[in-house]
Amino acid sequence: MDILSAARQRYTVKAYDPDRRIPEDTMQQIYGLLRHSPSSVNSQPWHFIVAATPDAKARMAKGAQGGFSYNEPKILNASHVILLCARVDADHGHLERLLAQEQKDGRFRDEAARAGQAKGRSGYVELHRYTEKNLPQWLEKQVYIALGTAMLGAAALGVDTTPMEGIDTRVLDAEFGLHAQGLTSLVMLGLGYRAEGDFNAGLPKSRLEQEQVFTFL
Repeated sequence: MDILSAARQRYTVKAYDPDRRIPEDTMQQIYGLLRHSPSSVNSQPWHFIVAATPDAKARMAKGAQGGFSYNEPKILNASHVILLCARVDADHGHLERLLAQEQKDGRFRDEAARAGQAKGRSGYVELHRYTEKNLPQWLEKQVYIALGTAMLGAAALGVDTTPMEGIDTRVLDAEFGLHAQGLTSLVMLGLGYRAEGDFNAGLPKSRLEQEQVFTFL
């Protein structure tokens, strides 16, 4: 499937077929898409928690109670559920891990290139921490790039998805001990195959016309 066809055909699934499982090799491709997603200055401020068993999905569903209970069936019936988490800070330890991985992967010609990368990335972090005063929001934006990458990639692989912001992040943060890891839950992604009775499958996709959303200079 070409990429534009995938974008046109994908939609937010409202009901999953609980008896259909995504093949492991397909999920590995989706995990790869998440890991290789772009991020500003290669900051990679994310962590992904995957639930693929009934018990694991039940833990995820703890974040879909009360006012968010409409999302519980999607979580329990999806083949896989991924909780996308964001770092609450780009601290020294994280920046050093990034630099060490880049060194290992051969991205630096010499020590000057390594020092330049370290200075440039730290400069952006300090800009958002001290000048813009929006560091957590900036880090969260990078996670949403990963979300979009995974959703489009999943569609190209024939996998349906449901992004869910209707979750209790406080409950999920506690359930998975995220604060102790310097993380917070942000958004959940259900993956699987649509149920035959999913009402949203029969509705036409609706987007504003091109001339309303583009300005060509």
